[in-house]
Amino acid sequence: MWRVIDTGLMDAAANMAIDEAILLSHTRDEVPPTLRLYGWKQPAVSLGYFQKSQDEIDLEACAEQGIPVVRRMTGGRAVLHDAELTYSLVVKENSKDIPKSITASYRYFSGGLIKGLNKLGIKAQMNMPRQAYGQGRPDRHHTSAACFDASSHYEVTYEGKKLIGSAQVRKQGVILQHGSILLRFSPEKLIGILKWKSPAQRAAAAKLLAQNVASLELAGQGIKRQTLCSAIISGFSEQLGINLIPQELSAEETAAGRELAAVKYSQASWNLKR
Repeated sequence: MWRVIDTGLMDAAANMAIDEAILLSHTRDEVPPTLRLYGWKQPAVSLGYFQKSQDEIDLEACAEQGIPVVRRMTGGRAVLHDAELTYSLVVKENSKDIPKSITASYRYFSGGLIKGLNKLGIKAQMNMPRQAYGQGRPDRHHTSAACFDASSHYEVTYEGKKLIGSAQVRKQGVILQHGSILLRFSPEKLIGILKWKSPAQRAAAAKLLAQNVASLELAGQGIKRQTLCSAIISGFSEQLGINLIPQELSAEETAAGRELAAVKYSQASWNLKR
């Protein structure tokens, strides 16, 4: 049995803190495997675990625009969270049917996302490029510090464009994977909070993002949040063969999330440490 939790819209520190709180609770066998769905109260940037914030993110521009910067536990590159539905999965590595490798598990979980989108008439597909995107150091061949400038192994695409960007980490035998399902996307907004060596590099990145990124709006789908949530839940349930029971965070997870948000995910010592 899995549970599904919709925590609604929260700030950046709380969102990352709750993902970690669920992971810790599942590590101690206090809660079952969990699918969480959530959104963002305001636009925010999440950095990959290994990213160098000072080199790649225009922190002054973020501050001027009121965009908080938070660091994820997972790898990969910067994500501007705005008009999106975010999902996270927490499950033990040794659970039945969970593939052992990171890339194989991406394929496994992406099947649930695709199944859900297909229910809404969105012909999503799986991508199979050369480079993987998971818990590791950023691929320096990318044009920018942004996650969505290229697709990676088994990520979800629409007409060849990246629709869902995901990242994964494994701690103490537990998988945490989370990702962004884009409702709308503004390349200009993302370009504006990254650092560039030259105007030419900035222009090239803007062109690449426009070419490589899709959103549900681009797919011609004006989908309400609850409709999308229901489809994703149904897709995971059918594709993974699991029973998803609606629940809420435990009191322990709520308390741990508040503490982690206060002492870790709202602190420059964590968010800007690299």
